[in-house]
Parts: sequence; structure tokens; C-alpha cells
Amino acid sequence: MILRSATPADLGLLRHWDRQPHVIAADPNDDWGWEQELSRQPDWREQLIAELDGRPIGFVQIIDPAREDSHYWGSVPDNLRAIDIWIGEAGDLGRGYGTRMMTLALQKCFAPPEVTAVLIDPLASNVRAHRFYERLGFRFVERRQFGDDDCFVYRLHRSDWYRGG
Repeated sequence: MILRSATPADLGLLRHWDRQPHVIAADPNDDWGWEQELSRQPDWREQLIAELDGRPIGFVQIIDPAREDSHYWGSVPDNLRAIDIWIGEAGDLGRGYGTRMMTLALQKCFAPPEVTAVLIDPLASNVRAHRFYERLGFRFVERRQFGDDDCFVYRLHRSDWYRGG
């Protein structure tokens, strides 16, 4: 599996994935604005397509939450990263692909030595996602409202990543 940069050529694929019921259930209130965002490459964000043997299977976004322009995470300290991740097709769920994608994403996040932790924010109702992140070493921080979304915030500290991975 590889993570490659998403490009404007991925627009149709990402729109298709956005219409899948399992993707909507995990992220019901966000408009990713793909047309505009795929052509922007700010230095605080990576938008990535996960490919398995050349076949796109999922999406990963890594941001620096202290620097991103919408201030989604509010006031956070420097040297963090935040991840959004999903599998595109329901038939690819439950096959270990998400774990492989997340492992690759975490390797990217912790490559700069100054990064101290990674944040994620699954919906409070998404118990399957909670278990997934907890298996990877993430620890629950708080329940928090992000716009219309009731979420759980989890954090993975660098020391926990290296201890477990």
C-alpha cells in the first residue's frame, strides 16, 4: 500500500466516495469543497489517496491544526497533527486496509521530530471507529462539538506510538 498526493484528477473518485452511505455516516455534515481544495496545496496540509496494488481504496488528510486556515480545532499548541481517514468502498471495510493506511499516515505525522502528538475526532456515535483508534494507541481526551458534529477527541502521543508500533 502507498499514500500518494490527491490531485484534481481524483475529483470524480472523491465525489463518488463522498456519496457512499458508510462515508456519509462517518462524516455527515462536511462539504470538502473538492473542486477548490484539490487545486490548493497549503504547506500545513496533505491530502492523500491510499492505493493498494494501484487501486485507490481510501483517503487520508493530515493537517497541522495550529496552522490550518479554518481554525477547526480552535486554539491548539504547535507541533501537533490531525488526521481524517476513510475507506472509499464498503467492500473494502474490515480487511485491515484502514490499519495500514493509518500506520502509513502516522509514520508521516511523526517523521518530523518536533511533532508531539496526533489528534482525531470520530463521531461520538461511531463506536467502531473508537475501538479502531484505541487499538492503535489513541487515548480519549474529551467529548466536543465541532459544528453540527458531536465528536470524541482522541490523541496519540509520540511516545505511545513508538512504544506500540
